[in-house]
Amino acid sequence: MQYARLGKSGPDISRIALGCMSLSASHEAEGIRIIHRAIDLGINFIDTADLYEKGLNEVLVGKALKDKRKNLVLATKVGNQWRNDGSGWDWNPGKEYIIASVEESLRRLQTDYIDLYQLHGGTIEDSIDETIEAFETLQVSGKILHYGISSIRPNVIRAYASRSRITSVMMQYSLLDRRPEEAMLDLLQDHGIGVLVRGPLAQGLLAGKPARAYLEHDAVAVKSAQEVIRLCTTEVRTAARVALGYVLAHPAVTCAVAGARTLSQLEDMAGVFDTEALAEKEMDRLRQSIPVNMYADHR
Repeated sequence: MQYARLGKSGPDISRIALGCMSLSASHEAEGIRIIHRAIDLGINFIDTADLYEKGLNEVLVGKALKDKRKNLVLATKVGNQWRNDGSGWDWNPGKEYIIASVEESLRRLQTDYIDLYQLHGGTIEDSIDETIEAFETLQVSGKILHYGISSIRPNVIRAYASRSRITSVMMQYSLLDRRPEEAMLDLLQDHGIGVLVRGPLAQGLLAGKPARAYLEHDAVAVKSAQEVIRLCTTEVRTAARVALGYVLAHPAVTCAVAGARTLSQLEDMAGVFDTEALAEKEMDRLRQSIPVNMYADHR
């Protein structure tokens, strides 16, 4: 397993992280097995959110890490407030809500502090300075060590990069979603802010699932990218490892956060560093396999 510093002043984290969104509290024993196996494989960064399963995902992670918290980097997210009637959630980046929510996350996670507390979204219309103040307050109190945002909106990312002390930005990035390559990856690298990649396998399309439309790419375009990925595979370099290798090759990217529903999926992804890195000609072939997409909104 490879490790890298998250941003200028963040912790050292494994370059593959376990995103726990795909683990269900209704299959607790299997979820705990997967989390424990991830740790055995050298993964020290575990990511969840208070939104997932109305907090039950945090409960699952808390149980799994109860006796293994030391030397792990634990991340969760805040900002989506479930309605009392259970009909859905509303966006709430207010200071009072964030400060209250961290207490619930700490309780569910069975920990005294959160290594990385992330705003789970955001719009340019938010009271951004108030949100920043909430995170800064929690950081001073020691309840969180670092804070970041999870966003794909360029205008929001630029605002936090220039006005806050965020350690990281989590953003969707894959061979099928190259929007961050236009400007965001370079911007964050220039600011010394770590990039956490979510969706590196594009909902499994880059790891063997049948081709279908994805974002503005039709099924034919996706199939073309899948074929080039296949050409880059070897006996030990699987399609998933090729897809992960693509995003990890960018110098701005600290870590790829990938979900795993089974132990075999987890072991496949964690083995990306046990195979040869993609050669530049392979990277070029992958880049040329599908049209580059760009952000259309929130620029």
